[in-house]
Amino acid sequence: MTPPPGHASGGTRPPDVAHRDAAPPLAGPVFEVGSLSVFYGDHEAVRDVNMNIGARQITAMIGPSGCGKSTVLRCFNRMNDLLPDARVVGKIRYHNEDLYGRDVDPIEVRRRIGMVFQKPNPFPKSIYDNIAYGPRVGGFKGSLDDLVEETLTHAALWDEVKDKLKTSALALSGGQQQRLCIARTIAVKPEVILMDEPCSSLDPIATAKIEDLMEHLAQEFTIIVVTHNMQQAARVSERTAFFSADVDKNGVRHGRLVEYDETGNLFSNPSDQRTEDYISGRFG
Repeated sequence: MTPPPGHASGGTRPPDVAHRDAAPPLAGPVFEVGSLSVFYGDHEAVRDVNMNIGARQITAMIGPSGCGKSTVLRCFNRMNDLLPDARVVGKIRYHNEDLYGRDVDPIEVRRRIGMVFQKPNPFPKSIYDNIAYGPRVGGFKGSLDDLVEETLTHAALWDEVKDKLKTSALALSGGQQQRLCIARTIAVKPEVILMDEPCSSLDPIATAKIEDLMEHLAQEFTIIVVTHNMQQAARVSERTAFFSADVDKNGVRHGRLVEYDETGNLFSNPSDQRTEDYISGRFG
């Protein structure tokens, strides 16, 4: 690849949306998604998604369970390639290059486009080795000590762990483990961070720390986050995509992108009645 140039699905409308600043224009988007569909075997799980993702912004994906949010998220770093029955149709262009082109190395894709999962998954190694693992594999030639400190500081974790770097990462709290996983992701210097419900297993205090971290990281990284928490989408994102599911005549569900807009617009003045029904708690 060429170098890059509080759960609310059943609650009330998020109250703090109006305080979000307007999103900057999508000049030179990082991702351009066109007519994207994803199949698992013969089942079309998601159909005809079209959206552009802006650089150094936080884009949230919301919607009820089973509408394809995580499936679409995994398309951005080709994680669906790891499933033998998955098939992606349509286009995702990354800096105007076909992300699924024949000459594109999916390993390089995943280095540039990192992922943080729903449940913290630190390696059963020390805190230090969790951060150093990716750079070592990638042939990093600088000071690992400096890199570990820099990365943990960037992830707002250094002050909490600097005296126990050689202890097991599994001894950390859930929120600390998730911040460690974010630090491990950014240690290899990606451009994009994908987050699949990163706060779903965390308490409110740990969630607030992750949200603060996301806003800080968005100054340097492009972030796409799947969340069931509409208040979280309202607090942290510049743009929000609402997904839902259509049911065909055979009773089979197919995920669809219903609406994609600046977060303030989507929550305060949605253009589709399905979005209005979801954010007001009429279904979900």
